[in-house]
Amino acid sequence: MHAILRPVALMCVGMLAACAVGTDYERPPVELPPDWRMDGGAAGELANARWWTQFDDPVLDELIAMAVAENLDIRIAAARVAEFAGALEATRSRLMPQVGYGVSAGRSRTSEALLPAGADPYATQYQAAVGASWQLDLFGRLRRESEAAQARVYASEQGRRGVILSVVTSVAATYITLRAFDRQLEIAQESAENFAQTLEVFELRHAQGVVSRLEVAQVESQYQQALAAIPLIEGRIAAQENLLSILLGRHPGPIVRGRALADLPLPPVPAGLPAALLEQRPDVMQAEQGLVAANADLGAAQALYFPDFTITGTIGQLSAAAGDLLESAARTWAVNAALAGPIFTGGAISGQVASAEAAKEGALLAYQAAVLNALREVNDALAETRASTDNHAALLRRTAALQDYARLARMRFDAGATSFLEVLFADNELFAAELAAVTASQARFISLIQVYKAMGGGWIDAAAPGVAPGD
Repeated sequence: MHAILRPVALMCVGMLAACAVGTDYERPPVELPPDWRMDGGAAGELANARWWTQFDDPVLDELIAMAVAENLDIRIAAARVAEFAGALEATRSRLMPQVGYGVSAGRSRTSEALLPAGADPYATQYQAAVGASWQLDLFGRLRRESEAAQARVYASEQGRRGVILSVVTSVAATYITLRAFDRQLEIAQESAENFAQTLEVFELRHAQGVVSRLEVAQVESQYQQALAAIPLIEGRIAAQENLLSILLGRHPGPIVRGRALADLPLPPVPAGLPAALLEQRPDVMQAEQGLVAANADLGAAQALYFPDFTITGTIGQLSAAAGDLLESAARTWAVNAALAGPIFTGGAISGQVASAEAAKEGALLAYQAAVLNALREVNDALAETRASTDNHAALLRRTAALQDYARLARMRFDAGATSFLEVLFADNELFAAELAAVTASQARFISLIQVYKAMGGGWIDAAAPGVAPGD
């Protein structure tokens, strides 16, 4: 037996040293701009840190931690990673010898016409054996399939990282929106209270004959306008609380509040070069791993043109009596080496190769599209940040001007220099401007959150460790 196994072992070593069919993956060249269209500031590596802590709101920190741990989309994505990891393990196992066992017992009867006179036509056979088989990866087909499976694990991991990035930024944006609605509700309630006090004064003046019913109706319309805004804002608050609850992986319900919107510091705009997107954007990295898998699939398809070499062997015991099964005389063994390859397949293999080539081309285009989309999103987010900052500053100036206008209009009315229509107009304009200023502040925060999202998430691995290349 050793004389048979020695040349087989030497043949195995030689075959394992062979190169895999197909080209090894190399990242395709991608033309990147030297910088962004707009200056992103000088925030260094802030984009790779837990940027939301810069808002200095412990409640927001806790909400994001809860979302990372409990969000159902993140858990689904993690299960997807585990699914691909299991497929990788199964694929890699084909590179190793497969060992199994078998135990059987049988009884048969042979026709007396075929046996010598007096022979027993009944026969019993017991067998126990251990078998092994090993498909030697001579041309690298199994290695390419393993490479493709590994790339799909990494791609699913990048998908998980992308979900985490989306969930974290959604929690932050939803919380900011919730705090903005809270502030708008306060403005509406304060305005309604002020208008109610004014209405009470005007009704007393009307009872005394000082003002007309027309002026009372004007004040009342102003009061009702503020009251009408309250339930609408309360509905928006409830919707944001429900959305935030779902992001946290729990039933819709109330959300604990932290710092007021006006008290939240605005973090700096993160800096970075476009090339950094290739290393930290989950969607770009996922697209690249798709390209890696497609390249490996092409190599595996091309390897189908070449033969497979398989070694099988068994060793066991065979006996006609159960009591003799373990006796050395009942031992059996067999070793077999087989080589099999295609001669004519009617285009089956060439079709698989053509399909794999097209899939690789599609994966390459998807990777290039992911890079371009990443560049666009960062530039859009930077432009939106600049625009929302300028818009917020302008609305603050307008609000300050309207506050003076409303104060002076009321002084003129009290002095009898103008009608209450001017006061009504000034108050209505101020009310709308205050609500708009809060919306602009909300937009400024959210646009910055979008910059952090667009720049990728170097912080994800620290917040939620996952699969790293080479695992």
